[in-house]
Amino acid sequence: MLLPTTYVQEQLRTVINRNTGTSGRRTTTVVEGKKQELLLRRSGSSAAMQRSPVDKPPFTLGDIKKAIPPHCFHRSVIKSFSYLLHDLAIAAGLLYFALVGIPALPSILRLVAWPLYWAAQGSVLTGVWVIGHECGHHAFSDYLLLDNLVGLVLHSALLTPFFSWKYSHRRHHANTGSMEKDEVYVAKKKSALPWYTPYVFGNPVGRLVYIALQLTLAWPLYLAFNLSGQPYPRLVTCHYDPYSPLFSDQERVQVLVSDAAILAVLLALHRLTAAYGLWWVVRVYGVPVMIVGALFVLITYLHHTHRALPHYDSSEWEWLRGSLATVDRDYGVLNRVLHNVTDTHVLHHLFPSMPHYHAMEATRAARPVLGEYYKFDRTPIIEATWREAKECMYVEPRERDGIYWYNNKF
Repeated sequence: MLLPTTYVQEQLRTVINRNTGTSGRRTTTVVEGKKQELLLRRSGSSAAMQRSPVDKPPFTLGDIKKAIPPHCFHRSVIKSFSYLLHDLAIAAGLLYFALVGIPALPSILRLVAWPLYWAAQGSVLTGVWVIGHECGHHAFSDYLLLDNLVGLVLHSALLTPFFSWKYSHRRHHANTGSMEKDEVYVAKKKSALPWYTPYVFGNPVGRLVYIALQLTLAWPLYLAFNLSGQPYPRLVTCHYDPYSPLFSDQERVQVLVSDAAILAVLLALHRLTAAYGLWWVVRVYGVPVMIVGALFVLITYLHHTHRALPHYDSSEWEWLRGSLATVDRDYGVLNRVLHNVTDTHVLHHLFPSMPHYHAMEATRAARPVLGEYYKFDRTPIIEATWREAKECMYVEPRERDGIYWYNNKF
């Protein structure tokens, strides 16, 4: 039986309060704490499907920060590099397996080994991409120049224009949940949908094609044409164009630096292709990088697309309520591989400069303060992807003007 959200939260608060008691009661508290964590896990999907509150929260950002241990906000160069080197070592080992191990296998086993390599290498490189993303938020170290250099190298190697995406992503964080100003996954009203939408989303084949296109083309099309981004009064809005409306005059030089870094990587790939052949480059590098893009799109899509999340127009939007209009998800073993970007996204929107290795502890500390404003959906990812593609097509206001919710009825 699933427990009501408020009851579970109250029980969690009780456990936390007991932790401040005498040492003789702490052993019992730990056991009870584990029991309450189990209750939270069991109630996760049910609670996530309840609509998030939309009134002004009874807490401030300062209240949330006070509940989080101060060390969670500290960035360590050594610790950050240790995670990066760990990922790069695994990626190098997988590359060695692809170059030396797989060719030595019987031909029939190679058909199995290559997909396994692609899945593993794509997942590990997504973890590397996440560290580059942290650099863009100045969460890697206390040194902005170091963060920019590391982020530029990591993202460029994975064909992501570091500074360009850093600036557009920063605008997303500044306007999350805003119908008029958010940068990505901007919810559409029914009147704005093209005529063919019911035929695409109204049947399983159409939804499957949509999901497949999202996972393969959405990321490069977003960078090149701002697909699924905030519309601008311009024919083409492009992350590679330093004069794009996405960027200010002060950001244009760094956009050119990003472009130059991407061109350098493309030149290196061209030389590898000339030396080893196109198929060699595709199977060793190309497919894993495509998986990075697919995982990134899937993660961000599911963080910001859920029928329990509100969307606000300018009459209702404010930063804290908008930042809370996101949901954490459970990717199983990939949570650790992806440095918990999957299950600490709410906390990330509140404190984007916090390093990932403190995010889990900070989330646990913040949850009693956030209460019903915190959403965690443990629905299996494949099931959640299919459900969201079916049910989150357009938004409409309900009960209150200025606040919009996804609706799956045509």
